[in-house]
Formats: sequence, structure tokens, C-alpha cells
Amino acid sequence: MWAGAADMRRGVLRKMQVSPGNEVCYRLPLGESLIDLQPLLGASVVLEHSGSIFCINCARKTSKSFSQGYCYPCFRRLAACDICIVKPELCHFDQGTCREPDWGQTHCMQPHVVYLANSSGLKVGITRRSQVPTRWLDQGAIQALPIFEVAKRHIAGLLEEAMKPFVSDRTDWRRMLKGVPEPIDLVAARDALLEQAAGTLDEVIRNREPGQVCQLSEAQALVFSYPVRRYPDKVKAHNLDKGPRVEGRLEGLKGQYLIFDTGVLNIRKFGGYEVTLETG
Repeated sequence: MWAGAADMRRGVLRKMQVSPGNEVCYRLPLGESLIDLQPLLGASVVLEHSGSIFCINCARKTSKSFSQGYCYPCFRRLAACDICIVKPELCHFDQGTCREPDWGQTHCMQPHVVYLANSSGLKVGITRRSQVPTRWLDQGAIQALPIFEVAKRHIAGLLEEAMKPFVSDRTDWRRMLKGVPEPIDLVAARDALLEQAAGTLDEVIRNREPGQVCQLSEAQALVFSYPVRRYPDKVKAHNLDKGPRVEGRLEGLKGQYLIFDTGVLNIRKFGGYEVTLETG
């Protein structure tokens, strides 16, 4: 809660916490505080970077952030920063070369979901089952449909690769922030995609052990709404490295972005940045 007409908090940024509801609910971890952001919609907000960056893993002060909030030693050491996180088809846990086998066991060798979503248009993606629906909310998706549940991340990555020739695996963040995309019949899109990619999908599934891949034929699409008062006519991104002070009226919250009347700020990109947040 904010104490009054004007208040100030200081701390290190972390990605916003999201939860579903009639509208997606947002809370901003800032140091020891957890700030409800919905009450700030329509208010004047100032966010200013102190110039200091602290690793979100070890808290070491660093002159540069790697992989959205890590110092360089952690970036080089942690499994969470390995190339297989962005290219899950390259997962090498089973080869015994995972940077952190215990982390890999709890994050990668767990059930994953392959899905279709509509954030800036149709896309395919994967996420750990325990991250449903958080992953979709972080991407600003207005719709999402699970299509496979699999035993581990590597298999999810292979299935995603099989479908990527026919559908994008990326969100156009500018388009996502310019408004609400046209709704898509995700069930029809799924059926068409499974037919298009049938040959490669069948090969991936055929090479798995029984029970490792489950097609979610009866799944229904989920729909999400975001707290946005006004979308920008033109998307301009604030960058704390180039301009440490962001100021404006908070117009909305979508994905991991704060939408100001002066531009948008990707909170996740600046994880570990020490900032002062002031409202009045």
C-alpha cells in the first residue's frame, strides 16, 4: 500500500508477479516491497535508476547486466543462462553435461506444455506445466491453448521445432503493446497446424517412450484481459541505460511492460537495476 498522495520506494527490480483474474493482476517486487500496481493506473509515476545493478542470483554489484539481470560469472555458470533455455531442443541434461544437474532436474526434467497463444498473432511456445498460466501472462497473450503435455523440456523443444516452419515462435512486442489483437479460433488453428506438421511430429513422438507425449485433444482455449486504460498510438521504449529517469502517467500493464503516456518500459529486461519509484 502507498502511504498517501505521494510516496517513494527504493530497491532492486525483479520481474512483475502476475496472476489471472477478471483482469490480470500485477505486483512489482522492489527490494523488500511488493507493490500492487493496479491502484497506480492513471497516476503520475517516476522511476529513476540509481546507476547501480545487482545480480538477481548472487546480489553481486555488476557494471553490466547479462541475460536480464545476471552478473557475468553467474551468466557463465548457471543452467538458467545456458543456450538450451532459449533453444530447448538443444537440452543436454541426458548427456550428463548440464551446468547444474539439480536445477535441471527440478526445472527441465519436469512436465512441460506445448501451446498455441495469441499475443501479437498466432505463436507456438513451450513452458513448464507449473508455469501455466504465468508464461502466457508474461507474454501478454489474450488467448492460449495447450496442445501437448510432455515428460520433459527437451521433448517439448523438439515438438516446437517441428511446428515452427508453419507458425512463429515469437511475440512482436510492439504489436502486442499497440492494442488487443484480433481473436483467433485456436482449436481450428491447432487442428490445421497438427495436420501441416504431422510428418515431423509423428517422428518425434515415435522416438519417445510410451507416455512421454500426451496430445491434449480436449483442451479449451483460455482468455485473458489486461489492465490497460489506453494503448499508445506509437510504441516508444524507455531504456534505463540511456535515460535513467522514466516519468509519466501509468496507462496500463501488459506482459512484463509498464505502459506510460511517454513510452513503455520492459521491467524484466532491467531486472537487478536499483531504482527509486515515486508516485504522486
